[in-house]
Amino acid sequence: MDTATLIAVDSVLRTRSVRGTARVLSRPASTIAAAIARFEAEVSIGLIERAGSGLVASLEAVRLEPAIKQAAQLAQAVSPHHAIKLDALERFIQVASVGSIRRAARTMGLGQPQLTRQLAQLEATLGQTLLQRSSGGSRLTPEGKTLLTRTEALLAAWRELSGASDERFRKAAATARLGSVIPLGYESEIARQLANLAARWLAERPRAPLLVSSTTADQLMAGLKSGLFDVAFLDTARLPPDLDGEIVATSPLAVVGVRAGHTSIADALLAAPLAVPSARSGLRQSINEILATYLSDIERDALQMIEIDSIPVILNLVLHHGFVSILPQTSVSRIREDLAQMALPRRHDMNFWLCWPRDGGGATLGAALIAAIAENR
Repeated sequence: MDTATLIAVDSVLRTRSVRGTARVLSRPASTIAAAIARFEAEVSIGLIERAGSGLVASLEAVRLEPAIKQAAQLAQAVSPHHAIKLDALERFIQVASVGSIRRAARTMGLGQPQLTRQLAQLEATLGQTLLQRSSGGSRLTPEGKTLLTRTEALLAAWRELSGASDERFRKAAATARLGSVIPLGYESEIARQLANLAARWLAERPRAPLLVSSTTADQLMAGLKSGLFDVAFLDTARLPPDLDGEIVATSPLAVVGVRAGHTSIADALLAAPLAVPSARSGLRQSINEILATYLSDIERDALQMIEIDSIPVILNLVLHHGFVSILPQTSVSRIREDLAQMALPRRHDMNFWLCWPRDGGGATLGAALIAAIAENR
């Protein structure tokens, strides 16, 4: 960690802008982005996520914001214009505490010439003489005493910020991370599978944490590639070539909310506004294929369609506002038996995959989860 990183992170959290911080600090945006990534790695938490054209701070970042601000102010007091590593400041404190470069070097397991060079570089960076050297040892100059006070406060603030990071890292490293498409409801197939897995996991591995997180298919695939997830449930007809996995469930699809008197799939789809998830979901990819199969180009252009990445909202539109949708038949039946449906041919069945990166380390966890699913059938 270094002083410039702390200053940059504080500025990004205050402005919610990487480019704005880059302009204020006169540094490239790529350097600011790298500072955020470096800080996140050091403290083992995520700070910000992109939301549209802006940034949103995580809840943990909001909690830590006052401590980050304090550390940044102290870093500014130590070195407002140059990046100084906190390790170099730690070594300066050690020399100041024992009054000798030779004894400090021996304590830290460094060579005396190496430590002497590092202190000289620190002085050159700050443009100040920090130590008066003599045969009897090293004495702090007035500038050195001022820096010592500021540095001790800065390092104390950093220790408070990063103190829990080792424990967070151990927990993160030990946690099995399972991503999933968003269940339709508490009685849906995916919800049932996830609940069964979570209960079985806790019974068999009470000391091994399991994180289950639901999001869209696009974000799941990105999370598998980035390492955010070890394995994931995906609702897709086929897996991308860089993923391995097995089909763990299959559900027929149906047009739901069908009005009386409509006997063809095309008529059912055209008779009312259509509510669908966005293209970020695997289900939407199947819906696009269905629309292309049963509707002409002119009919598709005439569709009244709204995209909503919330199945409960889609169901509410179907039940109370006269919309139709295309959803997994078994899940809808469990949620609302009396909801009018028109089953689609089985060639349109939705596959639910448990998958993991082909070149990653999720295969072992995937195999264990697949075995658990098989035993629960």
